[in-house]
Amino acid sequence: MGSLVGLSSAAMKEECSTKLFLGERGSTQLLRSAIFCGCMLSLSSTLISAEIYVSPSGKDTNPGTQEQPLASLGKARDLVRPTAGKEAVTVWLEDGTYYLPETLVFKAADSGTAANPVIYRAVNEGKAVLSGGEALDLTWQAYEDGIFQAETPPGLKIDQLFIDGICQRMARYPNYDAEKKTAAYQGYAADAISKNKASGWADPKGGYIHAMHRLRWGGFHYLITGKKPNGDVTYEGGWQNNRPSGMHADFRMVENIFEELDAPGEWFHNAKTNTLYYMPEAESDLAKVSVEVVRLRHLVEFQGTLDTPVKSITLQGFVVRHAARTFMDTKEQMLRSDWTIYRGGAFFLTGTENISILDSEFDQVGGNAIFVSNYNRNALIKGCHIHDVGGSGVCFVGDPDAVRNPHFARGQNSDLSKIDRTPGPKTENYPAQSKVEDCLMHGIGRVERQTAGVHLSMAQEITVSDVSVYDCSRAGINMGDVVWGGNVFERLDVFDTVMETHDHGSFNSWGRDRYWHDDRGLSQKAVDKDPSLPFLDATKTTIIRDSRWRCDHGWDVDLDDGSSNFDIYNNLMLHGGLKLREGFRRRAWNNIMVNNSLHPHVWFKNSQDEVHSNIYMTAVQDIRAASKGAKGKRVDGNFFFVKDPASKDALAKHGWDLNSIVGDPHFVDPANGDFRVKEGSPAFKVGFKNFPMDQFGVKKPSLKAIAKTPKIPVLFDFSEELEAKTSNEGALSYWLGVTIKDLAGDDFSSYGVAKEDGGVALVDTPKSSEAKLAGFASDDLIQSVNGQKVKTVSDFMKVLAEIGDTSLQLGFVRLQKSGTITLESSPYIQVETAKDPSSFKQLPAPEASGRKVQSYGDVKGSPEALADGKIEDNYGPVFANGTKSGAYKMDLGAAKSVSAIKSWSFDMNDNRGPQRVSLFGSNSATDPGWDLKDTKKFTPLGSIDTRTLPKARFTGASLNARAGKSLGTFRWIAWRVSPVTKADENTAFQELSVDTID
Repeated sequence: MGSLVGLSSAAMKEECSTKLFLGERGSTQLLRSAIFCGCMLSLSSTLISAEIYVSPSGKDTNPGTQEQPLASLGKARDLVRPTAGKEAVTVWLEDGTYYLPETLVFKAADSGTAANPVIYRAVNEGKAVLSGGEALDLTWQAYEDGIFQAETPPGLKIDQLFIDGICQRMARYPNYDAEKKTAAYQGYAADAISKNKASGWADPKGGYIHAMHRLRWGGFHYLITGKKPNGDVTYEGGWQNNRPSGMHADFRMVENIFEELDAPGEWFHNAKTNTLYYMPEAESDLAKVSVEVVRLRHLVEFQGTLDTPVKSITLQGFVVRHAARTFMDTKEQMLRSDWTIYRGGAFFLTGTENISILDSEFDQVGGNAIFVSNYNRNALIKGCHIHDVGGSGVCFVGDPDAVRNPHFARGQNSDLSKIDRTPGPKTENYPAQSKVEDCLMHGIGRVERQTAGVHLSMAQEITVSDVSVYDCSRAGINMGDVVWGGNVFERLDVFDTVMETHDHGSFNSWGRDRYWHDDRGLSQKAVDKDPSLPFLDATKTTIIRDSRWRCDHGWDVDLDDGSSNFDIYNNLMLHGGLKLREGFRRRAWNNIMVNNSLHPHVWFKNSQDEVHSNIYMTAVQDIRAASKGAKGKRVDGNFFFVKDPASKDALAKHGWDLNSIVGDPHFVDPANGDFRVKEGSPAFKVGFKNFPMDQFGVKKPSLKAIAKTPKIPVLFDFSEELEAKTSNEGALSYWLGVTIKDLAGDDFSSYGVAKEDGGVALVDTPKSSEAKLAGFASDDLIQSVNGQKVKTVSDFMKVLAEIGDTSLQLGFVRLQKSGTITLESSPYIQVETAKDPSSFKQLPAPEASGRKVQSYGDVKGSPEALADGKIEDNYGPVFANGTKSGAYKMDLGAAKSVSAIKSWSFDMNDNRGPQRVSLFGSNSATDPGWDLKDTKKFTPLGSIDTRTLPKARFTGASLNARAGKSLGTFRWIAWRVSPVTKADENTAFQELSVDTID
């Protein structure tokens, strides 16, 4: 019957309705209704309303009364239409399954009004099932190897098979393993479509290939079209990701291949012979199971327009099942985000106002559960349980034609001097003023891998509150753009996200909006001229507050490329911390980052960002962000819960956290998730304020009772690890006058590359360096040399030493785009090994030079021995174990043109022969000292690392200029050395020499 909420005419009409019902209703209820209606009508004789009843046992020839209910929702809709909006109508659905013969479509003519709404409602919540499939009555017979077969109706197409309500798996390779929750597809194999594997397939046509993006930024899907005579599988697809890359080399899976039917729960349908094959679980009795298959993609559609919207219809209390998968049609590009999308779902709304979807369960639908497309206002999705869906939970996606200067591929850019400077949208054709409230979502992205519990793109003022989201293959909450902002995310509980993918967050956003250019420098220049540019699309502030986040495979909150105009406060971040990359006006305060901290990535100058009053547990994890100009409006006044006070000052030189403090915040009960701080906590000194720790996630009692909560981490201190990362000064390497380094941690995300690909990062490229003159820029990432892949600096040095005196073709990544630079003439590395000193041919032992050699650090023995012309079987003047920044320096007596810098070593104790050395030159008239980082005194020339080259008793190494060239004119040459063993043992150098051009 429903309860009276208030004394509005609409409420009285609903309570006073006449029911059209498929099934028996108790006489007491009828009497109560009649008495209540009599009372209401005595108050207002104008109140008129209707109730229609539907039941699986009804007939569409019936009038729809309680005694003679209808059989279908379509017929009920048709009966409602003549009076819709003129009187309040409730259509009641009795318990049972309603197999929809076609998509149920509501048009503007079916609309209610605020005063006279139209409500479709289950008599008992969760007992009326809307199905886009059909039930099959099959006769099973044994086939072979535990497989059974059954004849199916001619012409039947099966996308999904349900046995006793549980979706089964198409025959696949490799097999599904439920224990592999974070493995791609819960089972993957590099040979999934190899010739060897495909040789066992008679006819793979109609099968599917599922593969992760090469960088694990979501996934791809392909339809197998056949096999070539040479055995190669042919296929089409791969458009499901807006950052195309081709398949991941390893993370692949195939399905719908008959020969791969070899595990319980797998099936295959041969449409040519109308035969269904199925391997049941051991305890399953096929004579008793229910069998259902899927037919429809969309079960319910609201089809209106901006001018003639569908209004004031509510669907309440249903279970929604059996919607087909749509991954092969996920191909519409979004605004320079990483997404393409299928504009559809089990429930689809376009052109609506005041549509409500309440208290419903979306169970194992194949694509998106609810899709709110283009013009929609005041949509309400509340009290719903959305789980085990193939795509996303709820999507709000507007019309690209409503966007000014829209672009779609990441590399597409506007001429920022010519863009439309009008703020906001061009039209109203987008979702706005809508809500997702008090819902439970989990098992998101069971088929597709670029998905989210809630996804927004080209939408405004969407509120998501009191929602629990977990077990997601990618994001929990995703904003594909910040067009047009004004969204609120509050009291959420989002965890176990980015389970199978990479480089993402529980909350993720991209802001590649109108002002954004993939050449950050061009955006910077444009914004410097007009600071309003970032807010042309992000017109309103998006708020993230009072929520709990945990991402074990990325960041808890990830504001990626360009995301601007955010307020982030009162959030408990349990694992991945907060990432802010390339945006404007991000304000983050009063957040707690457990075992982590802020991750600033490549910030703009004058960004207006403010980060204060937060509690951190590590140093700020800066990645090419903080600088004199890109320090934000205020990054200060934070609280560091760390053992090493120096962690706070990691970025003090840029003015960050100068007034932040270190201490113990005295959490109330962190083991049980209560991270409020106790009375008298020093955290209050930076303005931190406690916020509730018991209001995260879904509140509806029936959903809260089954909702999971995140694992609360044990407090961990990273200070020792930080010290280990930052103390080895000698680990810095150089090439062509540029500092180079390995990628680690957040670097992979910053450069947009996979960990397995790696690369050598050019940290800083001075204008006068050979690298700059050759065409390289700061932050370029070298990934190959003459076709050989280089993942690390060690790889790079090894390849350079092996190829020696030859031209270089260097493959690199800049701004996430690949390029190639060829160097015909540049300094090169030469390495030679020998059994004894007389065996050196290319690098013969030098004569005694008599040049003065000094040392810096704890060295044992006289450094003068390094210029005596003797290569012997001993330690030489070796640095003590653990010396990580030892150095030698040679005085040439006067400034000279240098053609080569050489060194020889002995493999003392079978471990001290490899060399790991960086070379510097100085033209100072007087002794330049030992600050080799002082670029006013020293020029970095290059590094040599022979640790991965073949070992021998003696090793000679040289940095050489090309014939007729020079390394530069210097008086002083310095060798800075680093340990070459895990025990921090240093090289046993025998000789150092410098060749000059007289």
